[in-house]
Amino acid sequence: MGNFSHLVYLIPLFPLIGFLINGLLWNKMPKTLGGIIGSVAILASFVVSLGIFFEVKDPAFHGPVIINLFDFINSGKMVIPFSFQVDALSSLFLLIITGVGFLIHVYSTSYMGHDDGMVKYFAYLNLFVFSMLLLVLGANYLVMFIGWEGVGLCSYLLIGFWFKKKEYTDAAKKAFVMNRIGDLGFLVGMLLILVNFGTLSYQEFFGQLHSGQAVVANSTYNWIALCLFIGATGKSAQIPLYTWLPDAMAGPTPVSALIHAATMVTAGIYMIARSGALYSLAPMILQVVAIIGLATAIFAATIAIKQYDIKKVLAYSTVSQLGFMFLALGVGSYTTAVFHVMTHAFFKALLFLGSGSVIHAMGGEQDIRKMGGLGKHMGITQATFLIGCLAISGIPGLSGFFSKDAILSEAFAYNPMFYILGIGAAMMTAFYMFRLYFLTFRGSFRGTEEQHHHLHESPAAITIPLIVLAILSIVGGYVGLPEVMSEHNAINSFLSPVVRNFGEHHLAAGTEWALMGVSVIASVIMIGLAFSINKKPKFEPNKGLALALENKWYVDELYATIVTKPLQLFSEFLDKYAERRGIDGLVNGVGKSVRWGGDRLRLLQSGQVGFYIFIMVLGMVLIFSLSFFWVR
Repeated sequence: MGNFSHLVYLIPLFPLIGFLINGLLWNKMPKTLGGIIGSVAILASFVVSLGIFFEVKDPAFHGPVIINLFDFINSGKMVIPFSFQVDALSSLFLLIITGVGFLIHVYSTSYMGHDDGMVKYFAYLNLFVFSMLLLVLGANYLVMFIGWEGVGLCSYLLIGFWFKKKEYTDAAKKAFVMNRIGDLGFLVGMLLILVNFGTLSYQEFFGQLHSGQAVVANSTYNWIALCLFIGATGKSAQIPLYTWLPDAMAGPTPVSALIHAATMVTAGIYMIARSGALYSLAPMILQVVAIIGLATAIFAATIAIKQYDIKKVLAYSTVSQLGFMFLALGVGSYTTAVFHVMTHAFFKALLFLGSGSVIHAMGGEQDIRKMGGLGKHMGITQATFLIGCLAISGIPGLSGFFSKDAILSEAFAYNPMFYILGIGAAMMTAFYMFRLYFLTFRGSFRGTEEQHHHLHESPAAITIPLIVLAILSIVGGYVGLPEVMSEHNAINSFLSPVVRNFGEHHLAAGTEWALMGVSVIASVIMIGLAFSINKKPKFEPNKGLALALENKWYVDELYATIVTKPLQLFSEFLDKYAERRGIDGLVNGVGKSVRWGGDRLRLLQSGQVGFYIFIMVLGMVLIFSLSFFWVR
């Protein structure tokens, strides 16, 4: 065995050092140097992650390896160490986070080059990656939770990075609050694990689950699994806590790529895959996971069909793809969900960075109705964006085809109705992605003359990450070939020591080929439909169902009516009556009564000696009378 696993602490340490240097010196350091420090820190983490990955891949590796750094909590019988766990699942996520994260850092050096807060931006970006690395490396739920809260904080800082615009800070607050709702579920789930099993360590907890040592009711497993899932719905933007994610587009485009592709939103998937042993004992909650995932995939896809902001289309696409991952988890195919996390990281980062290249060329314009014909001026961006669209649509040969097909096959084996609904969501995905592609890159330019004059391909720091991600979007799927194509599924066999699927499903070869064929034909038909509809686009005001889709089914307005406004009115009532008249009234009343009493007592201080002697005599008579009656 190599020594890389014992250097695992370096992986989060490098981004932390980058954060401290850039964070402390952000207003004194040259922008270029800040970008270099931020990028090199992630590159160093990627190199160590690569070493760990190959060590874990080695047949001689017998994991997991636990690296204890120090005791985080040591109180009586409760000892919770700050420790890292190196195994197949964590090593794969390390590669995704640091690899895609590094490309996004390189891209940011150019994209944010004009911004005065660029060094501070890189400090936040490094802290974000540090938190995500803690999340996936933790050997217990507490370390995971620290990273979980860290990415929540960093998302707030990055989404609201351009804080002078109120709508950006509102979006940041919305993300923060909705994540807190989910985090409460995660926290309750952790406490239930601690109370019932006496540990938060994965190894000890899952060991008790496998051995059956813990004597707990089946409902306990369900409650713990449900609480953890509530945490996952917040972080991974599932119904009903998904509305923060599209608003998160307020941040710089590389931030959108980082949040939506490789890091934050996949945290919920990672947590459930890591807790597979628990969910396999709670099949009822697994079914809830599948239904919520499927509903989210369809719901978000319908909204994306009628969005006109290039980043909003991609945001709802992310929500929809996360729904597919939860569908895979819900049918018990944890490795397939992780496989889709990986392929999605490649093509979604590519699509977001491609949209950033377009926005950069358009001088900040994000409305696709004002674009068109950009392919003539931006060859590399167009070609790479097309690869991303083909991959997410599930076209054969690209990474998205293999992972999406695996999810749909598992769904069919579990429940054919899930497959039919999943195909519907996949068809909408192909339609809205190619609608976006055709409206942006094909046809004639619909923007202003000034924008047309400034159209140009982006610099190398932007196009090189696009090319690398495009290559990964093509080849990334070949690690998970289906049974009908290859007997050896590399990602399944790699993850099998850590992630055990619940209720293995096997389909006949003919059935699997047929399912693939249906999926591909459906996607191709939708691409053709998107092409024919958007050949000569007319942007007339939407009516009826189209207007409802454009307004996102009015869910934000619904939440505002049934949650935000009642809470606002309740808080105003508490402020006016409980706070000002109740608490303040009581405190101020005590002060006023003391002052009033003092004013009255002051009148006794007349300065006349005769009055004082009279009071003394009166007091003596009173004391004498009381003592006389008291003794009696």
